[in-house]
Amino acid sequence: MTNSEQLSRLVGVLYDAALNATLWPEALTGIAAFVGGSGAGLHVRDVARRTGKAHYEVGTDPGYSKLYFDKYIKLDPLGTAYFFLSVGEVSSNSQLVPHSEFVETRFYKEWVKPQGWIDNILVILEKSKAIQAEHVVFRSERDGLADEPARQRMRLVVPHMRRAVLIGDVIDLKNAETSTFADTLDGLSAGMFLVDDSGRIMHANASGHAMLAASDFLRAEGGQLVASDAPTDQVLREIFAAAGTGDAAVGIKGIAMSLRSREREYYVAHVLPLTSGARRRAGANYAAVAALFVHKAALETPPRPAVIARTFGLTPSELRVLLGIVDVGGIAETAVALGVSEATVKTHLRHLFAKTGTSRQAELVKLVAEYSVL
Repeated sequence: MTNSEQLSRLVGVLYDAALNATLWPEALTGIAAFVGGSGAGLHVRDVARRTGKAHYEVGTDPGYSKLYFDKYIKLDPLGTAYFFLSVGEVSSNSQLVPHSEFVETRFYKEWVKPQGWIDNILVILEKSKAIQAEHVVFRSERDGLADEPARQRMRLVVPHMRRAVLIGDVIDLKNAETSTFADTLDGLSAGMFLVDDSGRIMHANASGHAMLAASDFLRAEGGQLVASDAPTDQVLREIFAAAGTGDAAVGIKGIAMSLRSREREYYVAHVLPLTSGARRRAGANYAAVAALFVHKAALETPPRPAVIARTFGLTPSELRVLLGIVDVGGIAETAVALGVSEATVKTHLRHLFAKTGTSRQAELVKLVAEYSVL
């Protein structure tokens, strides 16, 4: 199977997983094989509280996975590195934290190495305050450190993964086994529109009809779905036309389009193609090629550590030491808490003093405290 054929199949499974959560392990297995890794996971993480949960994982040890979220998430040097990543940006552990520094941490010695892992390829799929959904492909020692070709393959997957995850969150099919697909969609609090390749509305749920009745950011003209914002409307036309030709054709457009009402309330729209896989049955009932989901979005402010890092140009390792000094105390205590040497902490501390214009640890603590009240 060629890379393009493998990717096409993956995209189909991902979009089917948006409507059938039992397919996520199959999708993750395919992604790990395509990208180049020995395992993969779909996780939710609270970056500020350093807690999280694995929703789906393949190729991993369940015991070690539980141990990670019970204990080692607080020692993971990537915890602060996540503040530096934008949604959809593909990176690797070895890009965010120097590998020479990573292998001396407790996290590596006690959790990573015993499993035979060495690196990963990761992406943040969505952020909401300090909560984020993330996708990780794990690299074993035999896979080696992640390289650019592997990260590029991940970039091909990411738009489709994001769309599937976001739509899955909107639909929330926990009880879908007891109802038909159409009944599930009609019961959504989000607006839902089934359209053909020209944007003609073939079906809408109650929330969708309410949005059309308001004739605000979305309206119906001659039976077609129209966005009030001209650039957004053009993107919708292109996506609906592309959806008629297959899953992969939708590409990066329509993952999370922003819509704004007259009252300056923000909404987010996602497009799911319905022309192949298990989704074909849902679309065929209405001669629809795509489903558009629209829901209200909240404006979020970035978490405090992210603001501090951007303001002073800190690296992930420097931010990690800064937060360690604030949370734990002195150099020796911070080194133990972070699982690195005192020399490493001292090196990053010198950089922190230079970048923030401070000269004492107490001043760093005061600086962070000041940002907490902004």
